[in-house]
Amino acid sequence: MPAPTGRLVLLTTTHRIAPGLLSWPAWETLRGADLVLVGDPAHPQLPAVRQAGVRVEPQTADTVPALARRLAETAAVPGRTVVWIGGADGDPGLTDALARLAVEGGLDPAPEIELLPGSYDLPGARLLDLVAVMDRMRSPGGCPWDAQQTHASLVKYLVEEAFELVEAIEEGDRESLREELGDVLFQVAFHARIAEEHAEEPFTIDDVAADLVEKLMYRHPHVFGDAEAGTPEQVEANWELLKAAEKQRGSAVDGVPLAQPALALAAKLVSRARKAGLDVPAGTPAPPPGGETPETAETTETAVGEALLGLAARAQAEGIDPEAALRAAARRYRDAVQAAERQS
Repeated sequence: MPAPTGRLVLLTTTHRIAPGLLSWPAWETLRGADLVLVGDPAHPQLPAVRQAGVRVEPQTADTVPALARRLAETAAVPGRTVVWIGGADGDPGLTDALARLAVEGGLDPAPEIELLPGSYDLPGARLLDLVAVMDRMRSPGGCPWDAQQTHASLVKYLVEEAFELVEAIEEGDRESLREELGDVLFQVAFHARIAEEHAEEPFTIDDVAADLVEKLMYRHPHVFGDAEAGTPEQVEANWELLKAAEKQRGSAVDGVPLAQPALALAAKLVSRARKAGLDVPAGTPAPPPGGETPETAETTETAVGEALLGLAARAQAEGIDPEAALRAAARRYRDAVQAAERQS
């Protein structure tokens, strides 16, 4: 029967999980090890490990290959189990150096090498890194430009990033989509970090996330409650009813942001009025191109787009700002909807 070989266990953890929250195999291995080593004397796991009665000894070396050899030699004693608590940076190059040492030989007997995940990142864990980076940038000694920004000064960047995200979606550019989503997310993190510093009404990104979770669960009773909604239309109808009750809105067009682009504003107001069953005329139909009658004119996306482009060109030729003109018309339509509601 061959003599038992030594065993070197590389225990990996993540700093994004609270210290001490290790897997059961990790705790069993730590408590049963003959020797537990660590390279960082300030490793976040050490207080919890030592509190559990596990003795941990520091182990350092000038180079990664030297550390690999020292660990392998320490674990080469037959029957011995040595645990190495990996660093927060993942100990770059260590596993490669151990593999090279095993291939080249030089240790007889060589220990068995095992990689044991003690904890691992859950979905969304990298958001913690974003919060930490944002805090570092905003704090004293960080970035001077970031430190002087306010909610108001960042508005133009938020709008710009949102439009760049829309463009990436419309172009089907997956690489740009990923990048632009990150830029929009950065704006959220930035605003939340600034909000922490408010003298009277501070809130954190955790508060923002908590409010969002509560809102989503409240507005999805068909998922988190007893309500039924078998179609997207039913879901949308439930959403609008719950939203109106939550916001205590007296009008179907309350809560529509007037600062959005005029065309989106007009479409949203018309949509709200139609969902509320209000028959309010929306502007004056434009004459269709090519001498067509309204009954025979195309209503495809291309045709509508060309018609809108034609109206914009006509307005520009007449010295009229089409954005301002449509915004004014949308406001008049909003007033008409509210007047119709008062009369009903």
